[in-house]
Amino acid sequence: MTKKLTIALAGNPNSGKTTIFNTLTGARQKVGNWPGVTVEKKEGKLKHKDYDLRIVDLPGTYSLTPFSIEEITARDFILNENPDIVISIIDASNLERSLFLAIQILELGHPALFVLNMADVAQAKGIKIDEKKLSQLLGLPVVFTIGNKNKGIDNLVEAAIEEVNRFSKGKKSRDIRYGQEIEGCISKIETGILQSEIDIDGALRWNAIKILEDDKIVKTRFQNLSSQVSKEVFQTAGECRKRIYDLFEDDFEIVLTDDRYGVIAGIAKETISNLATKRIDMSRNIDLVLTDRFLGIPVFIFFIWAMFQLSFSLGAYPMEWIDMAVSALSGSLDKIMPPSMLKDLLLDGVIAGIGSVIIFLPNILILFFCIALFEDTGYMARAAFLMDRVMHTSGLHGKSFIPMLMGFGCTVPAIMATRTLESEKDRILTILMTPFMSCSARLPVYIVLAGSFFAEKAGTVIFGLYFTGIVIAILSGRLLRAVFFKGVEAPFIMELPPYRMPMLKSLLIHMWDRGKMFLKKMGGVILIGSIIIWALSSFPRTISYSVDYDEKINAVKYDYSQRITLAADHETEQLNRQLTLLLKDINNRKEQERVSKSYIGKIGKALEAVFEPIGIGWRASVALVTGFVAKEVVVSTMGVLYGVGNDESEALEKALKNSGMTALSALSMMVFVLLYVPCFATVVTIYRETSAKWAGFNLIYTTMVAWGMSFLVYRTGMMLGFG
Repeated sequence: MTKKLTIALAGNPNSGKTTIFNTLTGARQKVGNWPGVTVEKKEGKLKHKDYDLRIVDLPGTYSLTPFSIEEITARDFILNENPDIVISIIDASNLERSLFLAIQILELGHPALFVLNMADVAQAKGIKIDEKKLSQLLGLPVVFTIGNKNKGIDNLVEAAIEEVNRFSKGKKSRDIRYGQEIEGCISKIETGILQSEIDIDGALRWNAIKILEDDKIVKTRFQNLSSQVSKEVFQTAGECRKRIYDLFEDDFEIVLTDDRYGVIAGIAKETISNLATKRIDMSRNIDLVLTDRFLGIPVFIFFIWAMFQLSFSLGAYPMEWIDMAVSALSGSLDKIMPPSMLKDLLLDGVIAGIGSVIIFLPNILILFFCIALFEDTGYMARAAFLMDRVMHTSGLHGKSFIPMLMGFGCTVPAIMATRTLESEKDRILTILMTPFMSCSARLPVYIVLAGSFFAEKAGTVIFGLYFTGIVIAILSGRLLRAVFFKGVEAPFIMELPPYRMPMLKSLLIHMWDRGKMFLKKMGGVILIGSIIIWALSSFPRTISYSVDYDEKINAVKYDYSQRITLAADHETEQLNRQLTLLLKDINNRKEQERVSKSYIGKIGKALEAVFEPIGIGWRASVALVTGFVAKEVVVSTMGVLYGVGNDESEALEKALKNSGMTALSALSMMVFVLLYVPCFATVVTIYRETSAKWAGFNLIYTTMVAWGMSFLVYRTGMMLGFG
C-alpha cells in the first residue's frame, strides 16, 4: 500500500537547500505563490519505495522570528500544514550560524532531521563534524550530503522516513534547555496554559517561548481562544519580561538569543574539530581578486561581456536550425494551401510573427543559464558587494543591485525581489531604477538589429547596451534620490557565501524554469499580438495604388520574353535572373505601398512626427508601440511588417537593410528599446508593489529618458557623419 508523506525543506539562504530540492524532485516540480502572499512557493514529488513524497521548499530564512514575510511563511506552513517532517538544511562549513534556525525548528516540536550539506566545503576548510555526537545531543538524525554532487541524498530520504515512523510510535522532540532564569519563565507560562486546558496549535513549550518573546501573531491566536485566560498568561509573561530586564538590563528576546547562541557554542565545542590552520581558504583567496577594489569591477564587466558574447555567438547555430525549420514549415504550407485569407493569416501573421521571435529561444536560454551560474557559484553576492560603492552614488547600497541584476532575466520578479530591502524609500527607488536593466525580452530586438548592422561586433554592441542600462539606472537613481527620496541611507550588510561548484542539473532546471515563461508568451501575448498586427496590415483589402503595378509586371514580362527569344543560349540564364529581380522589386514596391495605406500604415504615419527626429521609420515606430504589451512583440511586429512581400526563406535582417534603415538608426532604436516604458506586466507589478502614482511616473519617465537618449545618439551620429 502506497503511503503519502509531506516533507518540508528549511534552511538559510546559500545553504544549498534549493539544490537539494532540485536533486530530489528533478522535473517533477510546480512553482506558484504561497496563499495570500507573493513569496514564491516550490513543490515537487518523489517516489521512494512504498512512499509518495511531497517535497515543499520553504523560503530561505535565518530565523523563525516573524519580521519578514519569508519567516512568517515558513513558520506558518510548519505550524498550520503540519508536514510529516521538517528537514533543516545546514551549511556544514558554517555550522554555528545555521544552527540558530535549526534549533528554532526543533523547538516547534515537529519531527525533524538535520542535513549537514556541503560536506566537501567543510572538509576543504579543515572542519570535521562528529555527526553521531550531534545526533545524540539533539535527539534527531543527522545526515551528511553534498547536494551539488548528488551524494547522501538517498540517505537523507531514508533517514527522514525512519524518523517519521519513530514519531508515529511515540517519540518526542528533545527540548533545548536554556539558563535558569529563562527556564523559570518558560515553566510559569507553560503552567498557565496547561491550567487553562485550552487546545493550542503547536508545542506547549514553543508557544510559551513565543508569548515571552512578545510574538504578536502567537499572542493574537491565543487571545482569540480565550480572552480571560490570555489576559492572565500575558500578565505573567509581562512580569517575567520585567524580571529578566531587571536582572540583565536587556529584553527577554535578546537574553534568549544570547542563551541560544550559548547552546550553539556548546554544541559546536562538543562536535566540531577545526583542522583549518594549515588549509587554504579557497573562497577567501578567490575573493582577493574578484572583490578587489581595483580588479573586481573590470572582472565583473568582463564576465557580463562574456555572457552576452556567448549568448550571441553560441546561440547563432541553433538559431539557424530553428530558422530553417520555420522556413520549411512556411514553404510547405504555401504549397499545400490554396490562396485564401486563412493562408495569409497563417503564413504572414502567425508563422511570420511567432517564427521571428522563437528563433531567439537559444540565446535567451544561454542568458538564463549564465545568470543561474552566477547565482549558484556565489558570484551574484560578490557582484552586489562590488557595486556597493557604485550604488552609493545614487544613495543606495549593494543589496539593491541584486534585484537589478535579476532584471537581466525578467523585470517582474526583479521588482518583487525588492521586498528584501528594509527601507521603503530604498525599495521604491530600486523599483524605479530596475526597468532600465535590459530584460531578456529585449534581447531578440538587439540580436536582429545588431546582427544586421554590426555583424561580428554584435556581441560587443549588445554588451554596451546592457552596460548603458546600468549607467542610466544609477544616474536616474541619483536624480530621483535628490528630488523625491531625500534621507539617510540604510546600513548595508551583505553576506558572501562560499564559492561552490554548481550542479549541472540545478543550472538546467533554473534555466528551463525561466525559459518556460518565454515559451508561454509564444502561445499567448505574442500570438495574439501577431494576429492583430497582421489584421491591421492586411486591411482594408481594397487599395488605390499610385501606379498600375500589374500593368508594369505584364510589360516587363513581355519585354523580357522578346529579349529571351532573340538572345543567344549563353545569355538566356542572365536575362531570366534579371527578370526575376525586376519582378521581385516591383512586387516589393507594390507591397510596401499597400502596407503604407493599410490601417497599421496610417497608425505609423501618425507616429512618424514623434519618431522621425530619432531616426526611426514608421514601421519600426509601430513595432515600438506594440512592444508595450511585451518586448518580444517588437520583433514579431517587424517580422509581419518587414516580412510582407519577401520570400519565405529571406531573413528579417535582409528586409531591414532593404527598407532603408541604417546602422545609426538601428542603434538609436536599440537605445530606445533599452530605456523606454517596460512591458504591461511590469507596470502592473510596479502598481501593486508601490502605487498608481509611481507606476504612472515610471511609464512617463522611462519613455522621456528613452526618447532623449535616442535623440542624443542619433543627432550626434549625424553630426559626426555616421548617418
